[in-house]
Amino acid sequence: MRNDRFAIELAGVTKRYPGGVTAVDGLDLRVPAGEVLGFLGPNGAGKTTTMRMLVGLVRPTSGRIRVLGLPPGAPGQLARVGALIESPTFYPHLSGLDNLRLAARYAGAPDSAAERVLAEVGLAGRAGSAFRTYSLGMKQRLGVAAALLKEPDLLILDEPTNGLDPAGVSEIRDLLRSLGQQGRTVLLSSHVLGEVEQICDRIAVIDHGRLVADGSPDDLREALGRAVLLIDADPVDAAVARLREHDRVRAVEVVDGRLRVTTDPALAAELNRRLVEAGVDVRELRPLRHSLEEAFLELTAAPGGRSPGRDRAEPAEPDEPAPPEPGERHESATVTGGAR
Repeated sequence: MRNDRFAIELAGVTKRYPGGVTAVDGLDLRVPAGEVLGFLGPNGAGKTTTMRMLVGLVRPTSGRIRVLGLPPGAPGQLARVGALIESPTFYPHLSGLDNLRLAARYAGAPDSAAERVLAEVGLAGRAGSAFRTYSLGMKQRLGVAAALLKEPDLLILDEPTNGLDPAGVSEIRDLLRSLGQQGRTVLLSSHVLGEVEQICDRIAVIDHGRLVADGSPDDLREALGRAVLLIDADPVDAAVARLREHDRVRAVEVVDGRLRVTTDPALAAELNRRLVEAGVDVRELRPLRHSLEEAFLELTAAPGGRSPGRDRAEPAEPDEPAPPEPGERHESATVTGGAR
């Protein structure tokens, strides 16, 4: 039965490669239509394999996948999905504009769409330059442009800001925000956690192929399971001694001359009073807002200090369908990207 409430549905999805490598392990994830979802995980966590399954480039070993209410590759889905998976590939001798015109014809979009998307990604001024002369950031922009040719309902982007300078990152960020405001669904994989935090409505974190966290950026910060008060006090030694007397203060650290106190934030007023009574001058006392990066690192921390996924690749299966030529219509979507 088709469910249009969710742009993406994965239920118990597993991808196991020959040799016993499990890239995705029983993944359950739903992305409501119109949501901008950040899809995070360490290298080798299964992000790219999952995205390739969503666009039909890789078949799951087991589980159920629905994209816009249909299985990947179903009739009627092609014109509604745009994707940039890994590094964009285009004909090196053709200009950016000619590459996009060719991709537009494969996708069934008008030639005018090429000019439109070049302007959207900030490449109109280099439209006539050969692809081989483009910088890495410009190539990424062209890949995003190709994914936008059909004005898709669902956009799947793997590291779209890779290689961009700060101005380019800002432009792509504004573009993705506008797509979300238009009611498009965006699945965004990125290692630039600050950008994800600014763009996305919700964040899903996977590690070793499994979902380990799912929620808003604030939800993930709270998932650290601890709260920290930042206190600027003088004298520092007296403040540390006084705070450590409290049985509900779990830890006190001095960082750059200020105190980081691990405790219940509800104790802030009481701790302030105790410090003042002890003759300590309290200049500042506030909850410390955890960064998304801190939450991500803690959620994906491995026992023994090994960073998960660093020694594990997501191999390509020999009999998987090959990625298409630039802009070529594949069985599930018009996909821009290279093979793994």
